[in-house]
Amino acid sequence: MVKKMERLKKLSIVTFVLLIALVSPALAVTSDQNAASIEEIKTTLTFMWLLLASGLVFFMHAGFSLVETGLTRSKNTANILMKNFMTVVLGILVYWAVGWGIMYGADAAGLLGTNQFFLAGADNATWNSWFFQMVFAATGATIVSGAMAERTNFKAYLVYCVMMVAVIYPIYGHWVWSGADMALLSGADSPIVKAIGVASHDFAGSGVVHSIGGYSALAGVILVGARIGRFKNGKPVPIPGHNLTITFLGTLILALGWLGFNGGSTLNANDPYMNLVVVNTFLAAAVGALTVMIITWVKTGKPDPSLTANGLLGGLVAVTAPCGSISNWAALVIGLVAGIIIYVGVMFNENKLKLDDPVGAIAVHGYCGSWGLISVGLFSIGMGNGILADATYAAAVPGLFYGGGISLLLIQLVSVLVTMVWGFGISYIIFKILDAVIGLRVSEEEEIMGLDISEHGIRAYPEYLMRRNNMTKMYKIEAIIKPMKLHEVKDALEEAGYPSLTVTDVKGRGQQKGIVQQWRGKKILCGSSSQNQNRDRSP
Repeated sequence: MVKKMERLKKLSIVTFVLLIALVSPALAVTSDQNAASIEEIKTTLTFMWLLLASGLVFFMHAGFSLVETGLTRSKNTANILMKNFMTVVLGILVYWAVGWGIMYGADAAGLLGTNQFFLAGADNATWNSWFFQMVFAATGATIVSGAMAERTNFKAYLVYCVMMVAVIYPIYGHWVWSGADMALLSGADSPIVKAIGVASHDFAGSGVVHSIGGYSALAGVILVGARIGRFKNGKPVPIPGHNLTITFLGTLILALGWLGFNGGSTLNANDPYMNLVVVNTFLAAAVGALTVMIITWVKTGKPDPSLTANGLLGGLVAVTAPCGSISNWAALVIGLVAGIIIYVGVMFNENKLKLDDPVGAIAVHGYCGSWGLISVGLFSIGMGNGILADATYAAAVPGLFYGGGISLLLIQLVSVLVTMVWGFGISYIIFKILDAVIGLRVSEEEEIMGLDISEHGIRAYPEYLMRRNNMTKMYKIEAIIKPMKLHEVKDALEEAGYPSLTVTDVKGRGQQKGIVQQWRGKKILCGSSSQNQNRDRSP
């Protein structure tokens, strides 16, 4: 019995050894196979990160819609929502058909791409990259929408949106991001790059997205003209937006989206400097908002809400180009300067240039975008230096303040000039043609009525219109109301279905007794003649 047990034990051992011998080749992994598996995981992580980042940038269009809607009047809400919605719809189709090919197709003389239209020959990596770049492309047109709000022909805007995504944005994008040897501003064989000695650097699009959108908006605002009642005797008259709540919600959504905008622009989920990008991004944003709040508080005695929101966005725009090439202290300085640019830019546009930009898009995206490009040439640490010792995607050389000389600053200044000339110039031509063929601006009657009704036949807040249409009699109510109670009475009348209100100010002891409010740094006297003019023009 004992011998039998020993034989069974030996047989078991032999069987186990044989099984191990048979299975082990399948389990054995070479170092090359292990490395390949790790690379596959890294690639998968990058694909997933770019999809997530793309989703965050896509969500920014909701933020743009809310900011633009809140800073304008309620009678144009449906029109603004439609423009932003159709910007995304057209952006998807046009960038698939044309934009991607012009931006990333085979290079022609460093100026534009010539193939990959309709994503011909695309593989999994191309599809992944296309979605990320598409949501960027649509952003440029959205910037223009806000600056020209409340008086632009809807059909003309749609045509311009197609041109932005098909031509304006991708051509400049090709000059900076295509990777082509001859790419005008970034290619090693470009005459400009050879002459200066270094390529332009725009990490996530201060120039490619924001400056192009901002200076395109400048062209549109000049040609479409100011809203009715915006200027009187050469002086700006405030036209307050109707909902600061959604303006601030939209601003915070945009800030969240910038996590994907800048963080995703590493184009690599395994980039060890992604967290530096994120920290720099939000430091600049915070300082930008704080700076504008302090400036408006000092200048007017009250911290202005809408300009403070613009300050946050200005800081985000400015740091978008340098965020992967700078230290934290530089991000703070960039945000500080961006905040100053926001206030000075908005005031300069209104008071000196007589430009009507309801949302401050020109200052936020155009001016701060230019500052972002310039800041690379000042604050770049230089790839391989200091905290960027292992970086693979940053400005190649140090900036002026890090001992790199003026070469990087010079190419960045050239980039600023090119964004101004290209963005403003080509958009001016397109808007001129649209004005001649379609008509860029709605009629005075349509503008006074509101674009919701004149362009779309519906109000975003239809209950007011329904109540008015259901009225069978006209009533006249006269009342003496304390100034501090006026807004309560107005709200109650609107709730009851009486949206029109005529106010006569009662004066005493030679001083106006109305309540003084402020909108974007300008004082408004509650019930004053200028405010009544604006209110009377709004149904």
